[in-house]
Amino acid sequence: MKTLTVGIGCRRNVSARQIESAVRAALALAGRSLDDVSAVATIESKAHEPGIAGFCACYTLALRTFTAEQIDACGDLPTPSSAVRAKLGVDGVCEPCALLALPGAALIVPKTVLDGVTVAIASAPRLPRNPTASGQQDTP
Repeated sequence: MKTLTVGIGCRRNVSARQIESAVRAALALAGRSLDDVSAVATIESKAHEPGIAGFCACYTLALRTFTAEQIDACGDLPTPSSAVRAKLGVDGVCEPCALLALPGAALIVPKTVLDGVTVAIASAPRLPRNPTASGQQDTP
């Protein structure tokens, strides 16, 4: 089941190969694989970056984009960046975008940086098991 979203930020003109390497490295930290990823998310100004678009096309992953205003509404980030604030007007891209793409999610991998690419991974909340669904019954 695809329960992860990957937030990506990057320098201009990084390749799909650089994106893939950074994503795979972050997924490895969580013991997960690309098979678990439902979507990639980034700031709308990065939507047409060839590396991000190429990576998403290669793995048939949906690309969700968010405005600076939506990202700012996330509030304080675990790892804000003054450089990103100066360039894009937000404190970060990968962490808030990963969370925005999957409402109710939690970060399982905070911002990682590899070769000009930042990646954060969010996971859907686990639903509580329904004891009656597995044949167990509630006792009064």
